[in-house]
Amino acid sequence: MNDFVTYLEEVVPEKDSLKLVKTEAKKYYQSSLPEECRETGYTLYRSGNSRIQEIGVLLLGYCAHLYPDALAFLRETVSRHKSLKVQEVLAVAFDNHCRIIGYEQALPLIREWMGDASPNVRRAVSEGLRVWTARPYFKENPHMAVELLAGLREDASEYVRKSVGNALRDISRKHPAHVARELESWDLSSKRVQQVYQLAGNFIL
Repeated sequence: MNDFVTYLEEVVPEKDSLKLVKTEAKKYYQSSLPEECRETGYTLYRSGNSRIQEIGVLLLGYCAHLYPDALAFLRETVSRHKSLKVQEVLAVAFDNHCRIIGYEQALPLIREWMGDASPNVRRAVSEGLRVWTARPYFKENPHMAVELLAGLREDASEYVRKSVGNALRDISRKHPAHVARELESWDLSSKRVQQVYQLAGNFIL
């Protein structure tokens, strides 16, 4: 374990390098047992280096389908991290988990996280699954992606609303009718809804 941490300290720069972080996490995941991924994920998260912490977050996401405590840790602990980059990686880890268990099977979990009190948890879903309709299940059911995202159109967090608006805008590139139909049903008396509406309708309004 110490050798792996030392290795990461040497190869992972202090500056942002999401591609390298994802590469190192995937390499370890593919060459290790699930229990090793879990333990290493927790160990790396305790590191003082945020890039190394990000690798730990991804490892926990990779093994969360086998270890409920890992999924709970992502939701309850990682979501409180102050780094925006760590929150970006939390979104990637959530998407990896949904991909592993299957997006359709993940629907109850997706709804649960979207209803969480933490804006970082809610955004991990809206941002992590972008582009939603490039994912299995949602590719064949774009209306479900639109419906789920629309549920956050009046979110209290601007951080979440921007993610939702951008995610809907992504979908509108290939499915403008689905997004237009949803937008037409919105009450625009709310400034929060107006913000999402403007972002989501960028290509169709």
